[in-house]
Amino acid sequence: MSRITKAVFPVAGLGTRFLPATKAMPKELLPIIDKPIVQYAVEEAIAAGITELIFVTGRNKRAIGDHFDANLELEMQLANTGKHEIRDMVRNIVPQGVSCIFVRQAEPLGLGDAVRCAAPAVGNQPFAVLLADDLMKGDTLPTGDLVAAHERAPRNLLCVAEVAREDVSKYGIVVPGSHDLGSQIAVAGLVEKPSAEQAPSQLASFGRYVFEPEIFDVLRTLAPGAGGEIQLADAIDILARQGKVAALPCNAARYDCGSKFGYLTAIVDHAIDHPEYRDAFFDLIRERLAAHEQQQSARSALN
Repeated sequence: MSRITKAVFPVAGLGTRFLPATKAMPKELLPIIDKPIVQYAVEEAIAAGITELIFVTGRNKRAIGDHFDANLELEMQLANTGKHEIRDMVRNIVPQGVSCIFVRQAEPLGLGDAVRCAAPAVGNQPFAVLLADDLMKGDTLPTGDLVAAHERAPRNLLCVAEVAREDVSKYGIVVPGSHDLGSQIAVAGLVEKPSAEQAPSQLASFGRYVFEPEIFDVLRTLAPGAGGEIQLADAIDILARQGKVAALPCNAARYDCGSKFGYLTAIVDHAIDHPEYRDAFFDLIRERLAAHEQQQSARSALN
């Protein structure tokens, strides 16, 4: 049995929902206070025992490589000014023993194509996939759970959680299987963004996966799906119909940082838990709420 040591990060998207901020800066580098979104995903992978990080990038994404590369000039300047703690933080964004590989997706042909582009770097081994837009927060994080579950019973695995019926059209929705897998959920299929009326369940697949290398064989022969793109959900559906996919419930809080409101929510929740800014942030929110209520009262009195 192969232990999972490789993780793929598809980071070639254009980030159109965050324009103009993402015109020159990759959306994956948008910060949650002082740490970019993609770094949270990388830290989650490393905590799960991943030692090879494979980034599938596109045009104008060079800054992602720069973030995870060494910056000797910056480290020297920080050391010379006595900022050794900050220097060590910058130096250890990628700890020793962990390597980064960057693969180019030539055209924006979909998530399935992005994963397919990583095949030469992954080889014939099981691997994890992390979508940085899905920021996870909790005592245990999905990638660690997926890797541990794969070690117990090797198979393709999804991270899922129940969503409201009116939200099923935003996600890939699981067709539940009938056989008992204990703590795991049998997956008989995956339907990409169904209507509320056609959804087979309310179990949504989020941006954490573990795949056997067989997924590459499916992706290589897969016809374009929705939007003329190679859809990862379509490949998962094919494997699920063959009884080769299961799912784990997500026990972490998930933030959709691909949307503006999800990104804002992530900033607020991380600020609430920040050891340095927590109390000041609470005071700020109270002040702003009180001022807002006063303004509303004044407007009501005038009317």
